[in-house]
Amino acid sequence: MGHYIRVLGTKDRNVPLKQFNDAFIAKKIPISISTDGRKSDPWGEIALSHTDGTPICQIERNPVTVGDLGAKEIEEFLDEMDNAKPQTAAMWLREFFGRVHVIYTIQIFSGAGKSFGWDAIDVVRNVIWKHVGGIMQADFEGFSNEDGYHILWQFSDRAKGSWSMAVLDKQHRWQKFQMDLGNPEHRRAFLAGIVPAGVKWTLA
Repeated sequence: MGHYIRVLGTKDRNVPLKQFNDAFIAKKIPISISTDGRKSDPWGEIALSHTDGTPICQIERNPVTVGDLGAKEIEEFLDEMDNAKPQTAAMWLREFFGRVHVIYTIQIFSGAGKSFGWDAIDVVRNVIWKHVGGIMQADFEGFSNEDGYHILWQFSDRAKGSWSMAVLDKQHRWQKFQMDLGNPEHRRAFLAGIVPAGVKWTLA
């Protein structure tokens, strides 16, 4: 089973290939892009690889329409919300999924850990997100809100490190902060939908 990152967009747009190329040039990332046989936009599937041919990732564009893969993924995400925490975030996501019109799925390959691999994936994800809006999801991590802050816990019990998080307050506003994923007290508070004591607040 592969590792996937997704952008759940509220605008059903096909991201021009030129935007990816321009972003890679600006970041000075040497990457090769191959398409699904089409010479130009719109595309349904593209792949990134290092210049030596090592695969980094594959990106698929799936509109959320009845009977298609995008709609099936939304159904699976809705099922995941039954036991998800914080409950306030799960409720927010249930409502938000109804606004999703396209899902860009990024399948991660072994080349991600080589040289500029993860930098290239970050570029692709951010270009897509800027173009279609919405939220992000990563397997074994969870979902973000529309500002890119992490709002749902799907990490393993071994997760650690500083992470940008957000919880909803009673006025349904996002409270943004940095927490230590490995800190049990921080984790308990977040799962309860509460800002952990002693964390660093984020104002942006």
